[in-house]
Amino acid sequence: MSRNIDLQHGEIETKRSEIIEYFTQSFELFEKVFDCLADDNVFYERPEKRRHQLIFYFGHTAVFYINKLILGKFLHQRINPKFESIFAIGVDEMAWDDLQTRNFEWPTVDEVRHYRDKVKQTIIQFIQNVEFTIPISWDSAMWAIMMGIEHERIHIETSSVLHRQLRLDFIKQTSFWKTKINYYEDTKKNELLEVLGGDITLGKNLDDKFYGWDNEYGSSSYHVANFKASKYLVSNGEFLEFVKNGGYQNEEFWDAEGLRWKNYENVSLPVFWSFENGQYFYRTLDKKVLLPLNYPADVNFLEAKAFCKWKSAKMNKKITLPSEAMWHLILKQINQNNDEYLSETIVANINLEHYKSPCSVDEFRQGDFFDVIGNVWQWTSTPIDGFEGFEVHPLYDDFSTPTFDGKHAIIKGGSWISTGNLTLSQSRYAFRRHFYQHAGFRYVEVSDDYEDFFEYIEKDQEIIKVLQNEYKINNDFYTKLAQQLALFLADKKISKAAVFGCATGRICFELSKNTKRVFGLDFSARFIKVCDYLKKNLELKFNDSIVKLDDVGLEKVDMTKIEFWQGDPCNLKPTFDGFDFVFGHNIFESLYNKEKFWEILAKRTLEKSFVIFSFSQNENLEISNNFEIFHNFTIDTFNFVILRKK
Repeated sequence: MSRNIDLQHGEIETKRSEIIEYFTQSFELFEKVFDCLADDNVFYERPEKRRHQLIFYFGHTAVFYINKLILGKFLHQRINPKFESIFAIGVDEMAWDDLQTRNFEWPTVDEVRHYRDKVKQTIIQFIQNVEFTIPISWDSAMWAIMMGIEHERIHIETSSVLHRQLRLDFIKQTSFWKTKINYYEDTKKNELLEVLGGDITLGKNLDDKFYGWDNEYGSSSYHVANFKASKYLVSNGEFLEFVKNGGYQNEEFWDAEGLRWKNYENVSLPVFWSFENGQYFYRTLDKKVLLPLNYPADVNFLEAKAFCKWKSAKMNKKITLPSEAMWHLILKQINQNNDEYLSETIVANINLEHYKSPCSVDEFRQGDFFDVIGNVWQWTSTPIDGFEGFEVHPLYDDFSTPTFDGKHAIIKGGSWISTGNLTLSQSRYAFRRHFYQHAGFRYVEVSDDYEDFFEYIEKDQEIIKVLQNEYKINNDFYTKLAQQLALFLADKKISKAAVFGCATGRICFELSKNTKRVFGLDFSARFIKVCDYLKKNLELKFNDSIVKLDDVGLEKVDMTKIEFWQGDPCNLKPTFDGFDFVFGHNIFESLYNKEKFWEILAKRTLEKSFVIFSFSQNENLEISNNFEIFHNFTIDTFNFVILRKK
């Protein structure tokens, strides 16, 4: 099975055929992950309470293709607007992910299968007919297709993790996922090997031949001192020492975040372990077996960090997780031939090329180390952030930036089920520290003065520009607008307000003074992340400055009234309904379907409700017949129209 498609070289029709094959392979492999579910009822199970029911993910990867092609204006007709709304958002445990079961009426599995079949045919036809050039750049329609394929390959892996957490009676044996566990009684003793430090630059250019996510581009340089790294990934046998030595019970080994998680979840073993009748057992995707001591330990970041603190005390050395730069230095040390794309050719337990599960930590030698690439992902100590020169891809602005919050740690190396971009050494994926993936770790010995530190500082220049505008002290525009809104709403008794295009939240905070509930909605998760952060922390650092809500008179706002959600105003989720007041500031230029927006607005607002829109003075606003003009006013270069629903 091909690992990646070269987007820089080749003939048009040959490349078209390659991409059709790559798409079909991806689409069908994703469905194979769901073939192991015992029956259709299991699709409505929720093995992880921080995730949707499995039916969401079954629909999600298909609607992604359509939504991105619509957004890019490469496709002009939806297949199923309802599906393309309810299956759109809710993957990474963000505050704006709607995980309330009562808010969804999920379709039947057969309906989703039928929808997936339609999408499959639509995308194949699109690839067959779309015009494109080589190299394929990230503004190309074919790049949008590759984005959908690589997104689906991510969910091949993440869905398999969820299925691995299901009760065994919800899983059926299939020939594709059948695995053989080869384990030994004893594990090889791990040891620390020298790694040469030095200066290293991470990142890649836009002319790289393989597809990449936006956080991979740009570059940042680091200096790393010499260090030592464990020869093997930490095995179940090595981690079992930590367990038997009271590692989960001794609070000294856990930081504050780890303690909160461990105590809340009442955790005493890794998620895929169990202890029954005096023996330890191990869960694969489709079976439970005696714990293979020589397999890598699947743990989250918090467990890996606690193990390192225990190991430090035991060895009287400073043991910790490697940084992203350290992992690359280990990779550099095993890459004797200076192969730029070593991860494309290296022999490893990756890409489903050898096993449908992890394997022994001493099976795949790579230089002096084992499993630098493959077997299971490896947690690093590095919170993900953008490299210098980072730019958001306009079709998927919520892929990276919502994770630039200091709470998502980078994983490297790929796992046995990683395919496509996930197999590349340049790939940068990050998960919340309490998440489980097919992920383990190796540890490093560092000098006593080594520190891991991260402070969330907003670096997105577009966000910073809006923050400076909305929260600038004595900003006449927002002061006047707040006064106008307060005056208008003073006697209206508004119960449920919505702000479309809420940006960084200033209008929502102002509206909450005169309304019972405010829903801030924005198409961009980059803005919603900032809104949610300001709501919780009342301030936000950027560059050498800081935004404080109390500087603009918002320190006493009742934050319990306000909710921020990612949403598409032209294809809004059914849960956003029953508004008696709507505000939208300068949103019409960004709407890809104004007619659909007015239709949705008419359905989601109550009779006699009020709507206020702003638009630039050189813009003509065409108003729906469902509304009539109630009043107008002007602030600076913006006209405001107050509408009343008929």
